[in-house]
Amino acid sequence: MNALIPDAWAQAGGAPGPGGGIAPLLMMVVFIVIFYFLLIRPQQKKAKEHQALLQKLAAGDEVVTTGGLLGKVVEVGDTFLTLEIADGVRVKVQKFQIASLMPKGTLKSA
Repeated sequence: MNALIPDAWAQAGGAPGPGGGIAPLLMMVVFIVIFYFLLIRPQQKKAKEHQALLQKLAAGDEVVTTGGLLGKVVEVGDTFLTLEIADGVRVKVQKFQIASLMPKGTLKSA
């Protein structure tokens, strides 16, 4: 059991070594910076691009929803838009459910 729990030995008195309290703080700052550049920043960038995509949607655009529906935008509202997924078949979906904008003519080739 002594291998798992080291014995506590008394140390000589005196001030701690130079920089002894700064190393853990510096490591914490380094980890926060790494997390910011690897996780938080790309996520914010992707969210900003998606928001720009939603702002520029207009009637006639061909889009794919997060559920996989491929359709043509017929009407755009504040929070909802109407997709025509087949001739005469229209579906109302929430704007934020639009995953990507497809090139013109994708609906005819699908």
